[in-house]
Amino acid sequence: MHDEFLCHVTAYGVCDGRRIGVPLGTYRAPTLALALWWLRDRASWIAERLDPGPDTPHVPPGALVPVPESVPDVPGILRAWCADAAQQEIAADELTEGRLVRIAVGDETTEYELLAESVDALRMHRTLPALVMPMA
Repeated sequence: MHDEFLCHVTAYGVCDGRRIGVPLGTYRAPTLALALWWLRDRASWIAERLDPGPDTPHVPPGALVPVPESVPDVPGILRAWCADAAQQEIAADELTEGRLVRIAVGDETTEYELLAESVDALRMHRTLPALVMPMA
């Protein structure tokens, strides 16, 4: 039943005291496998931009510096999620059951959120009877 998935990636930060979301991508995946592939691809994409290798051509020498141990390793967490077969299986099971999958990781300045949800589940949710509020 759940054979099409809507996927989103968003970065959240604080600007002028308000939490602001910046969309980093959306994909309507025609299959479960493509939805999971896209989430892993976007997680790897974010990790590579936050923590490029020192030999990366577009990074000037000396631009990369170590961060304190107290700073969460967002790129490492995203790479670990991508490589964890058990986590991928859990995500696949959740999506197959029609539940939203959310992967969120952040540091002091930014939270990165990857979401996937069955299009069929979204449609079924819309068909539930609406809550009717009495008018005063």
